[in-house]
Amino acid sequence: MQLGRRKLQILQAVIQDYISSGEPVGSRTIAKKYGMGISPATIRNEMSDLEEMGYLQQPHTSAGRIPSDKAYRLYVDKLMETRNLTPDEAQRIREICNQKTTEIEEIIEQVANILSDITNYTSVVLGPRLNKVLIRRIELIAIDRQYALLLVVTSAGIIKDTLIRIPDNIDAGYLERISNMLTKYYRDKTFADVNIKHATDLQKELMRQKEFIRNILDALTNSIANKRQSDIYLGGTANIFNFPEYQDIIKARDFLNLMENKDILYNLFSQYEEDDVVIVIGTENEYNEMQDCSVVMGTYSIGDKVLGSMGLIGPTRMEYSKVVSIMRHVGESVSNYLTLLFKE
Repeated sequence: MQLGRRKLQILQAVIQDYISSGEPVGSRTIAKKYGMGISPATIRNEMSDLEEMGYLQQPHTSAGRIPSDKAYRLYVDKLMETRNLTPDEAQRIREICNQKTTEIEEIIEQVANILSDITNYTSVVLGPRLNKVLIRRIELIAIDRQYALLLVVTSAGIIKDTLIRIPDNIDAGYLERISNMLTKYYRDKTFADVNIKHATDLQKELMRQKEFIRNILDALTNSIANKRQSDIYLGGTANIFNFPEYQDIIKARDFLNLMENKDILYNLFSQYEEDDVVIVIGTENEYNEMQDCSVVMGTYSIGDKVLGSMGLIGPTRMEYSKVVSIMRHVGESVSNYLTLLFKE
């Protein structure tokens, strides 16, 4: 059975009505609200066909029908038109670029809050992946006679600082010399590229100050592992409870458990590096915990290099046209802002 023009119109109407109301949709509702010029009986027959084809489902307590995940997939791929931002939404997104900070953690946290505030869904933003950023400068700054602060300035700002113990015979001049060596060898490399093999001057220093130089290199190479889970920012976790689907206490509990499972969130969001927005609907999610949800994901960049992922989680009757438009604008705005701040 083919999906003709009339079936597509009816399916689109059912989806849009259910997204806005959360109530199963009947044939009389479609006939009254959408003015298709056909009788409720004809619409009812078409809806029965759509149910047989797997696009609609009928909750046992209702005469109306609701869209299936298959219907939402057809909708976002073929039928949906992304809408323009409202003036208020555009203004909220501009706020990201009006911040007075160069601390990327503060910027990303603000992105998570704005995404959840504008959409009323739960936002997830992953901070910059250290395997994607480039080292720009490495500095050792004496704190006192015993400790120095190892600062790494990257293409995404200062994102690594570690206390390093200083041997007794080291002064500020020596720290500056080592800083210059480290910057010389590792500038424009990733953390994964930190290797002493080709750093001749550092090899000599390793012979003289073995423990000190090794501590520095260990701090650099351990950065990726140490940063992984601390860089997940959530916004609007409680927003999901505004939707009738999550008044069920079991569903609510499962969602909260999901938000606390940083491994799932990290694995889900870190695998997407698409140029455009990616939508994963209900049972398309590989994790059972997320099969009652839809996830809309995008990325942010510096220049042409993807730094991290961001997204929104909500019920499958998500306002996809609104969310996709907002995700695209936020991704573009954040990327432009970070590029201006940090690209050299």
